[in-house]
Amino acid sequence: MEESHSVARRWEDLDTDILVKIFQSFDIFQLTSGIAHVCSSWRMTCCDPLLWKTLDLSMMRSNFIKIPLEPYVYVDARSDKTLTRLLKISLSLSRGNIMTLIFHFNLYVSDDQLTYTAERCPHLRRLVMPAWNRIKKTGICKAIRIWRDLESLTMPSIANPPYLMEEIANNCKNFSELKVMGPFDNFFATTIKMYLPKIRVLSLRCSMLVKDTLISILDNLQNLEVLNISHCLLIEIPPPPSPRRIMRDLDQSILEKASRLREFMTCMKDSCIMCQRTRNDEGLMRWYKYEEGLWKADEVSSLSL
Repeated sequence: MEESHSVARRWEDLDTDILVKIFQSFDIFQLTSGIAHVCSSWRMTCCDPLLWKTLDLSMMRSNFIKIPLEPYVYVDARSDKTLTRLLKISLSLSRGNIMTLIFHFNLYVSDDQLTYTAERCPHLRRLVMPAWNRIKKTGICKAIRIWRDLESLTMPSIANPPYLMEEIANNCKNFSELKVMGPFDNFFATTIKMYLPKIRVLSLRCSMLVKDTLISILDNLQNLEVLNISHCLLIEIPPPPSPRRIMRDLDQSILEKASRLREFMTCMKDSCIMCQRTRNDEGLMRWYKYEEGLWKADEVSSLSL
């Protein structure tokens, strides 16, 4: 009887397409854990563009403590080193192919880290920003000048939006989509009207929003197609001495103005848990109190993570 001899295939001999499929199931920590050093075949696979359309750091948060002086947080050195190492490996493997970059809102990125990232993924189209605390005006402006293909931005609210909106207007000609996480006032609305009048998608979900600001958005952003104010704390401020009040329903004048939009997303139900949370947090959502990943949600599918 003839003996049958089975030939065992080596891991490095696996078809590249199969390896890519396997590696696509890995998270960023697994992809950067050293598998690229196993052999030349695995190194080549780790650099495949299919693995690097998105650099998702949404599961990574800084180890920090709050302090009374700027930047109001102190980030543990080990936490900073971990982020820097992860960025260096990821950006080396990605070879400039990253189109979407997602930071956790509690990841305190420095100017140097942001600039390093921008220089190595110059074709970015979508950015989900981290906390602003350690990012200075010069840092974000330098990054925006590199990201000329940027189309979509999700960002925490900012006290002085004109410099950022102007930078986007001057450099990102295809920019069309903005999500602001946090209070959105009339100054912010006026800034968008001035610098980004052709914006098509705007999400302000779970934020504090004054009725006059909402009217300003509807009146002045004539190219707007999609507006999401779901779970917003909508405030009406009548002339003195009348106190401001929380609106429970949208009046007819707002609904008429919004009727030109392709999509106008709202939710102001007392029974809605997210609406309740926005009211309890007085329009400044404390996302850290709630389920992990809840901050990623959005009724606009292109903005949901």
